[in-house]
Amino acid sequence: MATVEEASRVDPVHQFAINPIVSLGDIGGVDLAFTNSSLFMLLVVGLISAFLILATQGRGLVPGRMQSLAEMSYEFVAGMLRESAGTEGMRFFPMVFSLFMFVLFANLLGLIPYFFTVTSHIIVTFSLALFVILTVVVYGFYRNGAHFLHLFVPQGVPGYLLPLVVLIEVISFLSRPISLSVRLFANMLAGHITLKVFAGFVVSLSAFGVLGVGGAVLPFLMAVALTALEFLVAFLQAYVFAILTCMYLNDALHPSH
Repeated sequence: MATVEEASRVDPVHQFAINPIVSLGDIGGVDLAFTNSSLFMLLVVGLISAFLILATQGRGLVPGRMQSLAEMSYEFVAGMLRESAGTEGMRFFPMVFSLFMFVLFANLLGLIPYFFTVTSHIIVTFSLALFVILTVVVYGFYRNGAHFLHLFVPQGVPGYLLPLVVLIEVISFLSRPISLSVRLFANMLAGHITLKVFAGFVVSLSAFGVLGVGGAVLPFLMAVALTALEFLVAFLQAYVFAILTCMYLNDALHPSH
């Protein structure tokens, strides 16, 4: 049974610490290292690849469980992209599907005890969001040229309001990578901290004998309920990230309001 001293050491933030595994040396004053975050990002990519390869090896007319899951994932993302960006948006399917699967697997993997949650770090989520926005900007100008700037000029706006509306549209566009990344990061961070706090209550109360164990029942049930909720949030956040990506890509395809 845990002691009070041991229980007091439960730190809900410690699970997010980035620890170096292999040092890659000092380059330009920057200490490069292969970290636990890098390891779990590679693990996520490996798991996704293994899942899709194993699921599509047989490709039977009557799909098994893994093939059904892979086909459902494909159709789910494809339908979402068609509805948001039209049939032209399907050219971005590999990108959107990869983002959806990466965020989903990273979220789910982080729910395993003692595993690292990649999407709980703002630098990871911001990198993904910045990649999406840069893709929108580059492809928008490539496809539409200067007409892409019509994205910031809504139709039907009176001339005297146009400068203010354009400024608002530009600020709104520039805030997209921030909102896209912070939404995912904050949900993962807050959920895991809350779960760790309730688990810490269970450990702390169980250190006080029989009465403490009885009092630990409620936080234990809360921890179980939060774990179930986190599974739902893991999927919802992957869906939200993917659907917003589809909507932003639609702006690159059809910049006129």
